[in-house]
Amino acid sequence: MAQSALPVAWLSWSIFVVGVIGWLAWPRMRAVAALLCGFAWACILAGHAMAQRLPLALEGADLVVEGRVIGLPQRNADQLRFEFMVERGEDKAAPLAGSKLRLSRYRSDAQPDPGSRWRYAVRLQRPRGLINPGGFDFERYALERGIDAVGYVRDSGENRQLAKGGGIDALRMRLSAAMASAVGDPSSRFVQALALGDVRGLDEDDWQVLRATGIAHLIAISGMHVGLVAGFGALLMRLLYRLFPRFGLGLPLPQSAAFAALLSAFAYTALAGFALPTVRTLLMIAAALLAVMLRRAFSSSQSLALAAIAVIAFDPLSVLNAGFWLSFLGVAWLLWCLPHRMGALRGLLSAQGVMTLSLLPLTAWFFGQASLAGPLANLVAVPWVSFIVVPFALIGALLELIWEGAGAWPFRISAWLMQGLWELLEPVAGWRGSMVYLPEVSVFAFVLALIGAIWLLLPRGVPGKALALLLFAPLLIPQHEQLAQGEVELVLIDVGQGLSALVRTREHAVLVDAGPGFSGGYDAGQSAVLPTLRALGVSELDLFIVSHGDNDHAGGAAAVKRAYSPLQVLASRAQPESGEQQCQAGSRWNFDGVELELLHPPEHFPYLGNNSSCVLRVAANGAVALLPGDVEAIVESRLLREQKEKLAADLLLVPHHGSKTSSSTEFIDAVSPTLALIGVGHRNRFGLPREEVLQRYRERGVAIADTATAGAITIRLTADGVSPPREERQRRQRVWREP
Repeated sequence: MAQSALPVAWLSWSIFVVGVIGWLAWPRMRAVAALLCGFAWACILAGHAMAQRLPLALEGADLVVEGRVIGLPQRNADQLRFEFMVERGEDKAAPLAGSKLRLSRYRSDAQPDPGSRWRYAVRLQRPRGLINPGGFDFERYALERGIDAVGYVRDSGENRQLAKGGGIDALRMRLSAAMASAVGDPSSRFVQALALGDVRGLDEDDWQVLRATGIAHLIAISGMHVGLVAGFGALLMRLLYRLFPRFGLGLPLPQSAAFAALLSAFAYTALAGFALPTVRTLLMIAAALLAVMLRRAFSSSQSLALAAIAVIAFDPLSVLNAGFWLSFLGVAWLLWCLPHRMGALRGLLSAQGVMTLSLLPLTAWFFGQASLAGPLANLVAVPWVSFIVVPFALIGALLELIWEGAGAWPFRISAWLMQGLWELLEPVAGWRGSMVYLPEVSVFAFVLALIGAIWLLLPRGVPGKALALLLFAPLLIPQHEQLAQGEVELVLIDVGQGLSALVRTREHAVLVDAGPGFSGGYDAGQSAVLPTLRALGVSELDLFIVSHGDNDHAGGAAAVKRAYSPLQVLASRAQPESGEQQCQAGSRWNFDGVELELLHPPEHFPYLGNNSSCVLRVAANGAVALLPGDVEAIVESRLLREQKEKLAADLLLVPHHGSKTSSSTEFIDAVSPTLALIGVGHRNRFGLPREEVLQRYRERGVAIADTATAGAITIRLTADGVSPPREERQRRQRVWREP
């Protein structure tokens, strides 16, 4: 799935047929045949999923659909988000039947029950996410989850409920509400997550603690919890056979216990909403138990291989999920490294050491981070959560299913036990260095780290293990080419409809703006800017400029300031925040031979929103970049009158995202750029950039690139001028990527 395009359908089917024939005709080539079949099957289903996505002709159109709410709706501030399976589309929406949508509803108190059927007026677009170094790939996630379109419910008389809710998701919602009622918010959030996989109550601070302590894998029903329930089911069956030995005359105990374990694991997976991680674990358990029920002598490695085959056959697109690789490779490492018989404490310590070392390369590759506190935290958290907290949560859920209100005390005990652990974990997460953020990992660095892990886990007599630690060092080295003295790199980060730009010299980093941020919702500073800075290896910000107070530029600033504590913060706001100095024309810096200067606003200039934007000029070896924020034509005229000699630039960040109130012909002529960059969101509601503005640049032969089309854009200013822009969407082209 690393290729940029899928084979045509007939070729994928041909490869699949060849693989099947090879499996049947040449037993010695079965490994190769299996690989061919797996590759072809994944390509076939991926091609079908991509073809199922919303037709381009329906993007932005007003549509009416009928269908069923799936999963648990999630409310954030004034937004309600839920998944919707279309059963019927009206008129031009007819092709959407069978499609899975992710919908949002704004400023509405109506919350659809899970499983309920609704008629909605919607406006949709194909799944499209922000593309940045180190950023979350929503388009890959959408393909893996089968999401065919995203959009929102319009205010319309068409919106109405057709049938009440029901099914397993309605049951999960009832149990979740019972937990919240018994325990109270926010303490119930962990009980809901551990028993039901309901993570709606966890906020970003919670996830930060979980990541820093390396125990995020325990939350939202881990594979260990599914295995625990399976074991509990087998134990109950054994107890039943002790009470009624005559049952053994009809069916032997091992087969009955295996069946009970499988049934229990299936029920728990259903209670978790058949989330993909739990389905993978269920298939792994089923593969092992199948050998028992069929009275076949399967080794652990054969059971693992059978489970992998079952998962890939059932859901080949699961290979896009990091959990697939962490689950199977983690178990494989344990089987390879640990002896079959060990004491409980020694086994726990050894398993934790093996998992930490073996999965470090994968964790760095997928997440760009490593928890140094994780091994210590897991020694306490794994047994505490798995064998104490979770059983009480599950007992409560079982009692609640039997009798309403009966699960209240087990829920409270589970929450109390988890809160005690949480009070230990929060200080650990706050330790300096508890979490190490790594730059974007190259294939070369990943392979070296993997070799290092294998080397360290070889038997004790293998020499040179200390040298194996050096193979992890490339994980700490950023991929980008070192800048020379006097050179500058500018990265226009993809933050949607907003702006954030990183200016780097040889040894220094300057950030201009941090994109939008909304209370209880999307925060570009947290979701886009910080992952980009970390992936690029930025360890310190020398200067952070908030060009003006509008949300699309300043909304994400708080997250950046919390994470980096910049050495100097300049801002243009009506009311500067703590630690901020006022932007003022004439301020200058020299970083590694690169001159930075503010051209606007002058001293005592009143705050006028867009027209108070900080205007930054960057000069490197004769090449110049101009970052004018959101200034409009009136300030452009003032700059032309007072500082025209400083406006000429090779690179221009188009003012105000290409709005018709900016980019006057006189201003463009004075700047005379060779390249113009625009920070703008895909299909944004403002219709930016305006076509008439783009035409002014085209008439003057200016090359144009925007983040909506290109994702993050990287350019360099050198003695030779401006380098060709490197577009992140093109650099990371994949089969699931929208053009």
